[in-house]
Order: sequence, then structure tokens, then C-alpha cells
Amino acid sequence: MLFSSITFLYYFLPLTLLIYYITPKNYKNYILLIASMLFYSLGEFKFLYVLISSCIFNYLISIFMKKYQKNEKFFLVFGLIINILSILYFKYTNFFILNINNIFNINITYLNIIMPLGISFFTFQSISYLIDIYRNKCEIPKNIFIYSTYITLFPQLIAGPIVRYETINEEMNERTHNYQKFSEGIKRFVIGLAKKILIANSLGELCLILTSLTSQTILSSIIHNISFMLQIYFDFSGYSDMAIGLGLMFGFTFLENFNYPFIASSITDFWKRWHISLSEFLRDYIYFPLGGNKVSNRKWLRNIFIVWFITGFWHGASWNFIIWGLYFAIILIIEKKFLKTYLEKSKILSHIYTILLVLISFVIFNNISLNETIISLKSMFGLNNLAFINTETLYYTKSYLTLLIVAAFASTPLFSNLIKKFKTNNNINKLINFAEPLTYILLLLMCTAFLIDSSFNPFLYFRF
Repeated sequence: MLFSSITFLYYFLPLTLLIYYITPKNYKNYILLIASMLFYSLGEFKFLYVLISSCIFNYLISIFMKKYQKNEKFFLVFGLIINILSILYFKYTNFFILNINNIFNINITYLNIIMPLGISFFTFQSISYLIDIYRNKCEIPKNIFIYSTYITLFPQLIAGPIVRYETINEEMNERTHNYQKFSEGIKRFVIGLAKKILIANSLGELCLILTSLTSQTILSSIIHNISFMLQIYFDFSGYSDMAIGLGLMFGFTFLENFNYPFIASSITDFWKRWHISLSEFLRDYIYFPLGGNKVSNRKWLRNIFIVWFITGFWHGASWNFIIWGLYFAIILIIEKKFLKTYLEKSKILSHIYTILLVLISFVIFNNISLNETIISLKSMFGLNNLAFINTETLYYTKSYLTLLIVAAFASTPLFSNLIKKFKTNNNINKLINFAEPLTYILLLLMCTAFLIDSSFNPFLYFRF
């Protein structure tokens, strides 16, 4: 079940909120656990056993770690291995079979395996929990139901952000519920919903149109790749906004997952702003334990490549994702070794440099085969003997120009900064305070109308 669906918006969420708020304080976590299990079941009931098994296994491992402290490291390693094997089995088995078949020219039959919804996210959360318990950063939950509520919490279960137990440890046991928190949650949720439905879905439709043109042009290729890049951003950041908003409605404070990545002035800066919870997970649980940059140059290069290989592979069982990850590894090494000083000299040039490299990265991300990637890049840079523009491209460019301009500006803090600036003026602030709730109501109504009218409502990160 998608957050951006009529079923969720007008049935599941209102009913869950009603039951949650009339339930006594000591039983609220149980309501969330039941609601989360129901939420997952409505999306993928046949894999509910995987989620439940993961909760039971990881909670027991954490108990054994503290009960048998002499063997604490053994239980940690065992727990990590089982978690990693589970994600390798469900997500990557057929990828390994494919490559073994190609390398050895044999024909091993593919297994009929379907990837459980959200396994990349809840497995990484389980791993972070075990490591944090081992590092004494948080205490084991009082019972398995509290832990299971943390893992299955439906606002972040299927698409993140990756929430660490130490972040919400106290809120799992004692959290505040008030009007301000709830209203902020509604605002954040509606903003995320609008980003997903009004912008990301519309950009997705444009991408489909441009892909199916009878005659491709340089401009259609450029617009297609830019549209896909923006679609991914609004799709995923919109879902993160909705998750953060839902968290606030239920009393939780999740950390930010996106911070206007397209205003970055380097690739290093970009990855401090894009999918922050994943970047910080890989930094704290893989990069730093390997030694980070406080090792020899050779080991530092090894650490960079390991982390970015995992980053790419986490996104999907395909070589394009691995190449995508290693592409960033190479750029980051070059930046840190040679370009850092130059990038600091000119914000405009460094910003252009960053956007261009990020755009190329999403071309790699979007094309399964290397040949498709090369063709797309050559088309975008005018190396495929294509015309720059034709009547068909011109028509769709004009039709979607407003959307592209709005998306471009909305991916920056321009609107947010303008509102903050206007709020410093008392007269304008009064007008904003009056108009703000009406704006959110209007956005919700527009999103509802779009959902009723359109059957196109994908969520790209489901496949990751």
C-alpha cells in the first residue's frame, strides 16, 4: 500500500490515528505494531513471515549478546551474517546465477524468488540496532513488542529513512503528543504528498512520453534525463517527507533524509545532502570501522571502493547500480585528491560541475545495460547524429515547460527562504498565517483529484 493512495489517505491513516489517540498511553506502541503489521500485510502478506522472523531473530541475538558477554562478539557476527545472507538470498540470488551462467557458460535455472517489500530498509535497521547494542549506544528494549514496533513502524518501513534505534530509543518508551507536533506532521506529510503526486508522477509521465517518441532528438534526450533525475528526487524525498510527517503525527522525530542536494557544490557535498540516512549508515558502520581516511593511502582507496560498491549494490541486483556506485567512488577520490581547492574558488562553476556529474550518474542509474547507457549519454551530448529538435520534441517541451521550471525551483530552498523572509514582515506574516492552512488543504485536494483521475502512481524506490 502506497502512502500516495486513496486507501491509505482516507481509510487506513485516519482510522489508525483515531484508534491510536483514544488508546491509553501504555498501549499506544501495540496499536502501532498492529497497524504496521496490517499495513505490510496489505502490501505483501505472503512475506509477513520474513518481517516477523527478522524481528524475533534480531531481538533474541541482542538478548544473547548481553546475557553471554564473553561471547558477545560471536553473537554480533552471527547476527550480522544472517541478516546479510537474508538480503543476499532474496535480492541477489538470481543476479549471482545470471553471472555464474555467463562466466562459465552453463545454464543454472533461476529460482522463483520475489524480493520482500522494504527488505533493504528493515535489514539495515536491524544491523544498525545490533551494532549499537554491541557499542552500548542504546539499551535493549524492555520487550520484543517494543523492538518489533521500531522495526515495523509503517511510516518508515518500506522506504526509509533508515532510522536507528538510538535515535528514537527514548521516544519508543516516552514521547510527547501535542497540537504543534501533529500540525507540523500534517504539513510535512502534505508537502511530501504534493512532491510525489503533483511533481514526481507528472515527471514520470513525461519520461514515458519522451521514451516512446517516434523520433529522438538531442533535446528530448536531455529533457528525459533531467526529468528522470528530478523524478527520482521528488519521488524519494517526497516519501521521506511523508515518513517524517507521519512520525511527527505519532510522536516520533525522524532525522532528515534530504537537504536540497541539487544546490551542492561538489559530489562530496551532494552525498551529504542526498539519502542522508543511507550515507550516514555506510559511514558509521562500514567506512569508519574500516579505518576511514585515518589509514594509509592504499587502505583509504580500498575503503572508498568498498563503501561505494556496497552503495551501488544496495540499490539493486544489476551491474548498472554497481557501476553507478563505483562511478561516485572514482569522482570522490579525484575530488579529495585534486579538485577540492579548485571547487572552492568558484561556486557557479562547481555547481555546474556537480549537476552535470549527477545527471550523468542518473543516466547510468536508469539504464540496465552498458550499451543503453552509452547510447543515452551520446544522444544527450549530440554524438549520435540526432537532430537537436523536431516538431514532436518542441510540442512536449512546451507542454511540460512549466512543470520543469517549477520542479527545478522546488528542488532548491528558494521557496522556503522566501517564506521565511516574508514572515519577518508582520503584515505579510499575518497573510501567510491565514493562507497557509488553505494552501495545505488545496494541495491535499489537488493530490486527491490527481489520484482519482490518474492510474499512474509508481514509487521508484520499491525496486531498491
